[in-house]
Amino acid sequence: MKTLVSAWTAARRRLEAVGIDSPVIDARLLLEAAAGATRTDIISDPHRPLSDVQVDELEALVRRRERREPISHILGVKGFWKILVRVTPDVLTPRPETETILDVVLPDWPEGQRRRVLDLGVGSGAILLAILTERPAAVGLGVDVSEAALAVARENAANLGLAGRMVLLRGDWTAGLESESFDLVVSNPPYIRGDEIVGLDPEVRDFEPRLALDGGVDGLDAYRRLAVEIPRVLKPGGRFAVEIGHDQGPSVLALFQQAGTTDVRVVRDLGDRDRVVTGLKKTLGQTSD
Repeated sequence: MKTLVSAWTAARRRLEAVGIDSPVIDARLLLEAAAGATRTDIISDPHRPLSDVQVDELEALVRRRERREPISHILGVKGFWKILVRVTPDVLTPRPETETILDVVLPDWPEGQRRRVLDLGVGSGAILLAILTERPAAVGLGVDVSEAALAVARENAANLGLAGRMVLLRGDWTAGLESESFDLVVSNPPYIRGDEIVGLDPEVRDFEPRLALDGGVDGLDAYRRLAVEIPRVLKPGGRFAVEIGHDQGPSVLALFQQAGTTDVRVVRDLGDRDRVVTGLKKTLGQTSD
């Protein structure tokens, strides 16, 4: 007879054997899903028996993880900032490093101040929805070239009660958007070099949309466009914040400086790696730095 603790231990050992990075956490999450248990249940009642149905369900989930399917795809959800979003193979799984964008854009934004936010490449909607959650007076537009991704973002907005403050549009970056219409623009564009995708972890390489990963030969294709297009749609004095690869800080910084934005800087994440380039659109009469 399998119990919560024995099932957890067995699942952990199997995940360790195939090289999963976080076998203890992943095994617990799969057990919670299969057994309808909580972390507290596992700790307080570790010898609670599993039914045959629960054992079979756990087996199916563990097999999927052994094939390196992302835990977010198996469970269908992922935590980001203070929200929980639905995740499918049509969108990138939100990552903790991306929360650096929130760390950049929220501190100088009074909670009650209304601002218009644009998220380019909105994907699951995680970044924009986290911002709207934190700033209840804000409204947002999410743009993505993938209709399937927009469907996921639309569902997440509805689940979080934010559909009334968020519009979603299928489009090619800022094409068709009015000039000087947003106070804040955020983006997590594709930035992996094309020839490096084959070396990514299987969870990313085999299960996440290549469209959201491939940044071209040098990983900078999206930034060359964004550096030109973002200032057009920003209001004077408006801020932008774009996620970057850990070694792309100087290159992306230079692109936005050349585009005439000001106060451009690179922000490091909690792992002390370059993660976000941010800056402002010049106000009338201001010179760029």
